[in-house]
Amino acid sequence: MRGLYAGEADIGPSRDAAMFVPPDGVFLVIRDEEDRAVGCGGVARFDDTRGELKRMYVAPEARGRGLGRRLLAELEAQARELGYDALVLETGDLQPEALGLYRSSGYEQIPCYPPYDSRALSLCFEKRLPPLE
Repeated sequence: MRGLYAGEADIGPSRDAAMFVPPDGVFLVIRDEEDRAVGCGGVARFDDTRGELKRMYVAPEARGRGLGRRLLAELEAQARELGYDALVLETGDLQPEALGLYRSSGYEQIPCYPPYDSRALSLCFEKRLPPLE
């Protein structure tokens, strides 16, 4: 990210492992056939009814195989299990693959929430999650 955004680091709230533990969150890791971590992502509590998607990443050598889409779908399922009605997220304007994934998965752009509302390169999204059956 620092290379993509000329050294600018993430300005979001710090996250520690406890934020990604039920009942407030979850963190998933995708491993390849040699047990190497090649992708990850988490959900942390945003407010009473919504989770925030954080740290979605697929290693460059593992991209193009649908892992990001599968990871996103599983994170959404986990968020529903945690009781969230929606997910929000922030991503950067120079990440066309991420933007394409989120938009094609039903995420709609919303006004950026703090602290991202003060940063021109941030784009924020939200998706309402279907209720559990």
